[in-house]
Order: sequence, then C-alpha cells, then structure tokens
Amino acid sequence: MAMKKATKKAAEKIRTAAKKVAGKVTSKVAAVKKAAAKKAPAKKAKAQPIPKGYHIVTPSLVVKGAKEALEFYKKAFGAKEVGKAMTTPDGKILHGEFRIGDSIVMYSDEFPDMGSRSPLSVGGVSSSLLIYTRDADSLFNQAVASGAKVAMPIGDMFWGDRYGIVTDPFGHQWQIATHKEDLTPKEMARRAASAMSGPPPAPPAESAPAQQTPPATQPA
Repeated sequence: MAMKKATKKAAEKIRTAAKKVAGKVTSKVAAVKKAAAKKAPAKKAKAQPIPKGYHIVTPSLVVKGAKEALEFYKKAFGAKEVGKAMTTPDGKILHGEFRIGDSIVMYSDEFPDMGSRSPLSVGGVSSSLLIYTRDADSLFNQAVASGAKVAMPIGDMFWGDRYGIVTDPFGHQWQIATHKEDLTPKEMARRAASAMSGPPPAPPAESAPAQQTPPATQPA
C-alpha cells in the first residue's frame, strides 16, 4: 500500500514537471513567432486597377487660366479641390483635380506648343459635361450668377429631364439636369416626334383689298 502511494506521488511530480516544461516551450515558441512577425516586412496592399474615388471614365479640361477656373467651379458647382495641383516652374497648372458630387474632373492650363488648347483659343467646343443634380434650376441659376452664360434656357425636355446648358467663362459647356420621368421607348419616340415637328405654321395673313385711287380731276 505504501509503495502504491509512493508510486502515485512520483507520477504526479513527473506530470507537474512535464507541464512546466511544456509551458516554457510554448512560451518560447510564441516569443519566437512574435519576434519573427515584427521583423517580417509588412505585406504591401495590391494596387487597385481603378483607384478609389474614380470612375471608369474621367474628363480632363484644358482651360486658359486654370487657377481662376477652379475658383469659378467652386462657386458655380460646389467643386472641391482634390490634392494639390502640379505646377510648372512658371506657375502654370500642369495637372489638377476637383470633385463635383461623386465625380472627379481633371484640369490643366493650356500648352499650345504641346497641342493642348482651350475652347477660348480654338473658338469652340467639341464636347461638354453633364451634371445630374436634385435641383437643376437651383444649380443652373447658381452657375449663371457665378458668371456662366445661358447657352440653352432650362426647361422640361421630351426625354424626361429638366435640362439646360450654360457656357462657363473659359468656354466649356455644362449640361445641368434633373431626371423627372422614366419613359418607355414608345413614349420617348412619340414625344421626340412631337418635339421635332414643332408648332404648326401660322396661317397666312389675309391681304387687305387694294384701295382704288379716285381719278384725278381734270382742269376745266
């Protein structure tokens, strides 16, 4: 009986000692792993093909007086500058960006020697930008009050938009719209035909009857 107790006590001591050794080994392994993790270089995040905040298509404006243009776009459309513009040694803007709503627009000064000319230099535009907003009338009036010129008065259009066009002081045209109706292709075609035909021509004015000139009185 005494031998059994001694054997049991010895076994317990062995188990306790084994647990202590195992605990020390586990702690050492954890410490080694932690040190290795600190030394290992951080894994670089994979670059996104389309950067965050950009859409698949991003317009880029060439303007004569890019700094002034940015201030106008802030007043007219609530634009917010994105980052800091890159400039040339003489202070011209080589590349800048601003955001209107959820869309980024790039802009730069004109560089005629590189074939980059503004609408004011070429005397016209071959493209324009469209802004969809909740209140087209308000934004349209704000743009005009900021210095834009009305190119097309705002009104309800056959395709279901409240829509107008302004030309900014730098020659670029901006379409401003609020979508009001979803139309079927059939309804769209009917409205388009009606809009294109225009009002019926006015009937010709009736000509007044010719007045007869009385014969001249002959002298006696």
